[in-house]
Amino acid sequence: MDISSDGTSDVKAKQKEEAFIKVLGAGCTKCNELENNVREALKELNINDEIEHITDFVQIASYGVMSTPALVLDKKVVCYGKVISKKEVIEILKREYEWL
Repeated sequence: MDISSDGTSDVKAKQKEEAFIKVLGAGCTKCNELENNVREALKELNINDEIEHITDFVQIASYGVMSTPALVLDKKVVCYGKVISKKEVIEILKREYEWL
């Protein structure tokens, strides 16, 4: 296993590059609150991934989501219909991304 200059393995770096986070919702208070909680969780975990906030209902429906806000990690809906806390986001991230 190759180690990069920052001390992480290439596998870990590759997994981190592939991570993609989306918040689905019209931009209402609850959707924005979820996005903020995700940003805080990423900051706490020192993850620099960008968050895409999707407001188009056709795109949202393509994920099978009918109740927003929703959180999508790597094309997988991990939460929908409620605002989860920063702590809950961290728990989900750790569960979904074994490299954390």
